[in-house]
Amino acid sequence: MQEKFLHFLHFSSRRGRIRASREKNRAFFPRLWYSEDGRRRARRPCPTTQHAARFEVKPVRLLYAEDEKSLARAVSAILVKNNYSVDLVSDGLSALDYLETGNYDGAILDVMMPKLDGFEVLRRMRARGDGTPVLLLTARAEVDDRVTGLDSGANDYLTKPFDMKELLARIRAMTRVHSVQADKTLSFGQVTLDCAGYELRGPGGGTKLAGKEFQMMEMLMRNPGKLISTESFMDRIWGFDSEAELNIVWVYISALRKRLKGIGADVEIKARRGLGYYLEVQP
Repeated sequence: MQEKFLHFLHFSSRRGRIRASREKNRAFFPRLWYSEDGRRRARRPCPTTQHAARFEVKPVRLLYAEDEKSLARAVSAILVKNNYSVDLVSDGLSALDYLETGNYDGAILDVMMPKLDGFEVLRRMRARGDGTPVLLLTARAEVDDRVTGLDSGANDYLTKPFDMKELLARIRAMTRVHSVQADKTLSFGQVTLDCAGYELRGPGGGTKLAGKEFQMMEMLMRNPGKLISTESFMDRIWGFDSEAELNIVWVYISALRKRLKGIGADVEIKARRGLGYYLEVQP
């Protein structure tokens, strides 16, 4: 009885629904989650701070919602090959949950999905102020459908069947416009972060940040003084399905603290044990 009650508590939460959806998608898209020989991916090693700078610049992160299994596998494989980071879901409700808890550079939504269709997902996104760029995919080519999608807040609309070259071009255009609109420079105290050049500057000079270092610093500087949990860093930067250990966040926080000290910053990364990290200006 107690076991059933705990099971209910877990899956009644939004986080539980997302975790359950992850497990469902592992079965739905097996070749994307497992290596060619059928083995699960090896656990990522926890890098030292001296290795942090070797990480690649972050790929564009996309959410792809599609209930047609073969199409989802084919499109996702091509997107990954073109250096996109892709999270897959197979219904509209899961898409809405992922978009609410994640931070995506763009979303590709099939219009005809179970639970919630693409139009409804888009309407709910815009109603809660989510400005994530959205590309709608559908087999419905009628003008009225395209108008409905665009009027609901879609950035673009592509009918099936489509050419992958055209899809990739539309994704590039959609995410490029979004990135241009984003802040190019963030400031807090006497520290500035150049989002185009990945450079952190302070009274004592500047330093180039590696991919994940930049992502973490960007999160902190876009939310100055606000507590960001370790789990939020993991979900946003490493992804929901990552097998990296939680202490990898501490490794990168330590590296960023050294960077800030090196440029004579008047800003420090503070920690609240068991809760997370935040930026604070020192007097």
